[in-house]
Amino acid sequence: MRHNKNYNHLGRQAGHRKALMSNMASSLILHKRIETTLAKAKALRQFVEPLVTKSKEDTTHSRRVVFSYLKQKEAVTELFRTIAPKIAERNGGYTRILKTGFRLGDAAEMCIIEFVDFNEAYTLGVLPQAAAEAKPKTRRSRKKATDAVEDAVVEGEKKAPKAAPKAPKAAAKASAPKVAKKTNVGKKM
Repeated sequence: MRHNKNYNHLGRQAGHRKALMSNMASSLILHKRIETTLAKAKALRQFVEPLVTKSKEDTTHSRRVVFSYLKQKEAVTELFRTIAPKIAERNGGYTRILKTGFRLGDAAEMCIIEFVDFNEAYTLGVLPQAAAEAKPKTRRSRKKATDAVEDAVVEGEKKAPKAAPKAPKAAAKASAPKVAKKTNVGKKM
């Protein structure tokens, strides 16, 4: 009987599972975010968060304990030098899991696991460059708003017919070569 045994074995034996978690944790620490399946991400979160808590205290003993789990010198130094100072005031919840959809090959649920304090779009309220330059969203149609502004600015004058600008676009479409439509078949999500 397996009562109250809630550990996800991920279909692997103990040695393979430990190696998998060690490699994934090292990749997460070095790259700050990785894409994996949801089951592996949940298991990785349980594996990584105690190591991050251990890294808050920078002693030789804690470095050796973390190294015994990660087995990569570069990952240990990255954890203690860059990640630990940034998460020093946080009491837990160092990682975030964002679901991204299903994998095409086997329909496994995919996600991104990342460190919370290393995603600037979420942490400091700083918008990415593309989002900052985007136009603000409105509930009203833009066409009606621009027509109203033109009417207010140009009083008494007749508007230019709108058919004239459409002719060059039609000519450009006719001369442009037709391109096949892209599909998601065979791509990873």
